[in-house]
Amino acid sequence: MGTEDKTPIDGSMLIADILRKYPEAAYVLMNCGMGCISCPASQMESLSEACMVHGIDADEVIKYVNYELGLTAAQ
Repeated sequence: MGTEDKTPIDGSMLIADILRKYPEAAYVLMNCGMGCISCPASQMESLSEACMVHGIDADEVIKYVNYELGLTAAQ
């Protein structure tokens, strides 16, 4: 059995890379107000950039997504 890399998500990661690595993140990001995760911009936009465009606090989104995906403990 291989060990799966469960690296926490950070703001510099591209939305497309997050979704490739953690497909279940789509639902969590949409719950945060990012309904356009499948748009072409997501292929080259970081999570922090996407949050800025949507007027959402990136630090809060990062904490929430990591918690929901089981990548970090609740803070």
